[in-house]
Amino acid sequence: MIRLLALLLLTTPSFAADPFPSDARPEQAARVAFTEGPAYRADGNVLFSDIVNNRIMRLDPEGGLHVFRTPSGRANGLLFDREGRLVACEGGGEGGNRRVTRTDEHGVVHVLADRYEGKRFNSPNDLAVDSKGRIYFTDPRYGDRGDVEQFDAEGNQVEGVYRIDADGKVARVITHEVDRPNGILVSPDDEYLFVADNVNDGPSGLGGNRKLWRFDLNADGTVDPKSRKLLFDWGTDRGPDGFCQDTEGRLYVTAGFNHPKPPVETAKKYNAGVYVVDGESGKLVATLPVPADMCTNCTFGGKDGKTLYVTAGHKLWSVPVNATGWRAWPPVEN
Repeated sequence: MIRLLALLLLTTPSFAADPFPSDARPEQAARVAFTEGPAYRADGNVLFSDIVNNRIMRLDPEGGLHVFRTPSGRANGLLFDREGRLVACEGGGEGGNRRVTRTDEHGVVHVLADRYEGKRFNSPNDLAVDSKGRIYFTDPRYGDRGDVEQFDAEGNQVEGVYRIDADGKVARVITHEVDRPNGILVSPDDEYLFVADNVNDGPSGLGGNRKLWRFDLNADGTVDPKSRKLLFDWGTDRGPDGFCQDTEGRLYVTAGFNHPKPPVETAKKYNAGVYVVDGESGKLVATLPVPADMCTNCTFGGKDGKTLYVTAGHKLWSVPVNATGWRAWPPVEN
């Protein structure tokens, strides 16, 4: 392991315990080309996407790095469903399959969804699962939009959020209430759907959102558009990408840049790191700086849920936390 020096940890605690130890520093766990979508497995392995090389990687408990699947269809977001099977968002672009898949215990890849109303998805990005096993995923389009097939009745392009039910039926739950959905999470009690809104490929300050939203989630898996609540706004800096949640309802959101990316993203206030936001009030609780731009996602690992894994730049990072993370699978051991 190579321990890298991080910037000063800034905290404004509003809970009994700070989410990060006072001496917390991100530690490099693995390095590849471009990391995304970490997911912790019950046996202690951590899977994550290496988008540039079109593969899913596996970090074993001893620190060994292995190729889990290649090609991956340009896999991005990953999670384990409530039966311990790997579910993946396979994105767009060269080599991208533009679908959501599940890998069974024999390593066979099954397509869960690749179309909505007969039209191909834009580029499935990230996903979440509720207590009933329904899968929610975001479908933005970054970069070339020439092959977009999702449109509304008026002919406007749709970058939506979708739900896959147990019977395989696909429903669109968010159409235009989010500009460009990226990270997504269902609260442990199925009460809320959280969505990261990250328009990071257009001129900053021209209407593109870099915001974190919360919606009321109905029992039938639909969303009440009028319930939309803004939790946090990164302004013209790099907005929220992926995130996870601890058992106290705090959201750990990857966002920010250490260096500006003109003309599309600034670095005026929010540096690259993990932003801990209260899931009710939207108050910023703490910030963990990460010494790499392009913080893309995070998840809680360890049997006790007290290790935070962060994908940023070319690396997978790990950092101990005082809080206990929540995840659908595997259950956190007390």
